[in-house]
Amino acid sequence: MSARNSQANKAAARERLRQERERQAKKDKVRRQVTVAVSAVAVLALAGGVGYAVMQANKPSHWEAAKEPATVTAPKNTSGDNGTTVVIGKPAAKKTLEIYEDSRCPVCAVFEQGVGETIEKDVAAGKYKLQYVGATFIDNSDQGEGSKNALSALGAALDVGPEAFLDYKAALYSAKFHPEESQDKFAKDSYLLEIADTVPALKSNAAFKKNVEEGTFDAWAMKMSAAFDKSGVTGTPTLRMDGKPVTDARGKNAPMTAAEFTTAVDKALKG
Repeated sequence: MSARNSQANKAAARERLRQERERQAKKDKVRRQVTVAVSAVAVLALAGGVGYAVMQANKPSHWEAAKEPATVTAPKNTSGDNGTTVVIGKPAAKKTLEIYEDSRCPVCAVFEQGVGETIEKDVAAGKYKLQYVGATFIDNSDQGEGSKNALSALGAALDVGPEAFLDYKAALYSAKFHPEESQDKFAKDSYLLEIADTVPALKSNAAFKKNVEEGTFDAWAMKMSAAFDKSGVTGTPTLRMDGKPVTDARGKNAPMTAAEFTTAVDKALKG
């Protein structure tokens, strides 16, 4: 091989090497650009995800939002501020028995199972009127929703009528349906509707079902709960006759049997 051919071959080799290096450099540049772009998108996505998560975390829950609604839809058969006054009975009855209850309260369930029927008979006979004040404080102890959801459903029953309300309240507190305090079963609309199927006025009642499922009276329930908080009552069940405590013989708790209740109420009616 001549020196000229040898030099030409070396020059060609160097040129091919240079071209290969240029191609590789271009590939590396494109790869870096793609990597940067992908990283930027990932960072933006991460930032967006974090931002969305933060936004969701700071977003008030459904029940928190229901505390300050633009408007409050109150059930029929109510009166007062935001419909939070619920009085059932004959207008001619001179006295009013106030009853303060939380739907999840196990002691309220015992009270209702022992005394509820007597109260309904007394109210029907015109012995006194009944004023109901619903509480939701048990939900606060375990981040539950059952007290609030059941109170809203009671509003839906009251919208149907006072008798439907009383019958539904009795069913909620019944030994068959009232759950343990640790079980937040009233948080499920399906369970509340299952219980409602035992109440003739609510069974297959499309309007009632719609109001429960759509939470028509959720804001009303929160206003009712706020009324309880402002009442000064610290536990449930609590009874008052025209503002004065109605208690058992020991003077501390609500009477838990029909006989104790009648004795206490008769005394309060004379006072």
